[in-house]
Amino acid sequence: MFNILPNIHTNTVMPAKLTRSQEKVWHFLQAQSSAMSAQELHTALKAQHQIGLATVYRALDTLKLKGLVRALPMPNGETLYSGIPSDKHHLNCLNCQKVIPLEVCPLHPLPQSISENQNFRVFYHTLEFFGLCSDCQIGELAGEV
Repeated sequence: MFNILPNIHTNTVMPAKLTRSQEKVWHFLQAQSSAMSAQELHTALKAQHQIGLATVYRALDTLKLKGLVRALPMPNGETLYSGIPSDKHHLNCLNCQKVIPLEVCPLHPLPQSISENQNFRVFYHTLEFFGLCSDCQIGELAGEV
């Protein structure tokens, strides 16, 4: 794979073999709370750094192929990009919208198994559960939900 170095700005690890432009794009995406298009990313970055739109696209392609960013194709043909958070999974309450982080990933051994058995290199996975939190379950029993 590739070497990794601690990233003191985002508490994540950064691959050691990235160009300066790729590092800028990666750092910026890691700090964002939501996905963004390459155009939005370029607009945000060019205010701080001299970087061209083609360079942003090339950096995103490289980062995607290294498993360092997520690319989410949208129905309109645009792709949204986001950093990959460290193995975070959540319980989402459909009633009160509370989001409860899971402390342990129940799927942790699965990507390794998939890699070995399917000859497929897994970069990341997501896991979200939807239902009712304990407070809303109590309210449901009382007829409040």
